[in-house]
Amino acid sequence: QVQLVESGGDSVQAGGSLKLSCVASGRMYSGFCMAWFRQAPGKQREGVATIRIGAEDTYYYESVKGRFTISHDSLKDTLYLQMNSLKTEDTAMYYCAARQGYARFCGPELGDYPYWGQGTQVTVSS
Repeated sequence: QVQLVESGGDSVQAGGSLKLSCVASGRMYSGFCMAWFRQAPGKQREGVATIRIGAEDTYYYESVKGRFTISHDSLKDTLYLQMNSLKTEDTAMYYCAARQGYARFCGPELGDYPYWGQGTQVTVSS
């Protein structure tokens, strides 16, 4: 079992920055996957970024490439999402997700992740 608790969501103006955190309690080892997803009102949940722990392989949704950075601190069991140059379309509830088990690639499919946090709200205003 893995429990995930996100924090860091806030209301910011377009062009601003935020850093989200997700503390994981449970056994997350190298080769396991963690990810950030987001869901805007009236839209489906979508994968934002993923990371393979230890290998630091990352994946980014096209619209956030170059603006968002996913990282993981194994000593703190914490996943991060640094978000720069925020746009109004980044407004959404952001969720941390995790899966156990060695993976060669951490994809953005919702069904691959059995563990989810409660979400943290990010609101970007113009």
